[in-house]
Amino acid sequence: MSAVIPVVDPTKPLECPALYDLSRPLEVEVGCGRGRFLTGRAARMPDCEFLGVERMKERVNVFASKCRRLGLANAHVLRLEALYTFHYLLPAHHARRVYVFFPDPWPKRKHHSHRLFGPLFLNALWKRLEIGGRLEFATDHEEYYHVVEECFAADARFRRVEPMERGPEEWTEFETMFRGQGLPIHAAAWEALESDDAPLAPLTIAPEDEPREGVVRRESRGKEWREEHADGD
Repeated sequence: MSAVIPVVDPTKPLECPALYDLSRPLEVEVGCGRGRFLTGRAARMPDCEFLGVERMKERVNVFASKCRRLGLANAHVLRLEALYTFHYLLPAHHARRVYVFFPDPWPKRKHHSHRLFGPLFLNALWKRLEIGGRLEFATDHEEYYHVVEECFAADARFRRVEPMERGPEEWTEFETMFRGQGLPIHAAAWEALESDDAPLAPLTIAPEDEPREGVVRRESRGKEWREEHADGD
């Protein structure tokens, strides 16, 4: 069975029963790339389900190939925006960890509406994290790091905690590259707290204003950039 979960309707539950098995913990990585981080965790933790969310088709295919090669039945990937994934597709208050490592910072002001972190995503994130579950975040972009800090500081449903320690074997592809360039890495984590649990209203957001997490880093506009736009995404 392929690790790739087909998405027929981004507002309806996925055809992947393992993600909705509440007896097994769930961890989710946004912008999972080729799966270096997540497939490594899946191999070490067979009693947990892992979901990668990635927009770029080539990266999704590489992730699926790694799962086949490693024989990972507990690792899955889907090609979709993170905002839709969290708003509509995941079980409520089940994810114990969500990882967002090195998302696109969209540094130009005119592109800030594409940034992932904001009230819409935090609403959906809190709805999917178990109480006590954590969001782990890392970036090489200092300005965006402070923006994300401010987002969480303004939301009483989250409490800041110490980020996880990750050795080189748990660095993502981008992190390995950035650390090799000597760039500083900024990391933080937040824990979901108990709060009023209102249902999420349907998304009403213009396509041009949708958050886009880690589509392409500004440093690399190569083959994957051309493939992404050839697909019309």
